[in-house]
Amino acid sequence: MFAALGIFALLGYLVGSVNFAVLVAKKHGVDILKEGSGNPGATNVKRVLGKGPGNLVFALDVLKGFVGAGLPQLLLRVDPDTPLADALFVVSVAGFVGTLLGHCFSCFLRFRGGKGVASTIGGLLVLLPVPILIGATLWGLVFLASRYVSLASLALGLSLPLSCWILPQFTDLKFGPVQFWFAAAIAAFNVWTHRSNIGRLFNGTENRFVRKA
Repeated sequence: MFAALGIFALLGYLVGSVNFAVLVAKKHGVDILKEGSGNPGATNVKRVLGKGPGNLVFALDVLKGFVGAGLPQLLLRVDPDTPLADALFVVSVAGFVGTLLGHCFSCFLRFRGGKGVASTIGGLLVLLPVPILIGATLWGLVFLASRYVSLASLALGLSLPLSCWILPQFTDLKFGPVQFWFAAAIAAFNVWTHRSNIGRLFNGTENRFVRKA
């Protein structure tokens, strides 16, 4: 069990450390670390290079999170109706956390990285598919209403533990303490990675996405 946790966490970290924002921007002759906000993530690529490259980076980062969380479930065959299913969930979480840490603190970028929202979505499509779909819907609504990517991302993160708590009370979905506290940890990490954005939101200096003529 401990060996599996370490192996998949390390694999996830290496997968997560591959920064697609830097690679895609480089293909366009741009050093994304020196343009826009300097953040090597999909939002900054979209702001600097436009919708096409930005959406490509977002999709690749989602795939990165999906792979990091999904590798244990692909390689470790476990019957979902046995007690080992909980152990598999924990190992998948280790792979996902490794991927998220690699994305945010890449060993190839001197431990710099993006904010991890897209990779979080990809990993949670494996681990908490219904809560993340609800969160993604909320993201879209908040973004359309405010045009703030950061505010929408914060709403998505905070919705995860709320969904794990509320959904079992009104549906047949079941989420145990492991799933709830995992979702709460993701929400807390999301707030931490957006701490500078939160300050700018309060100060009224956060960048909006404005439609260009």
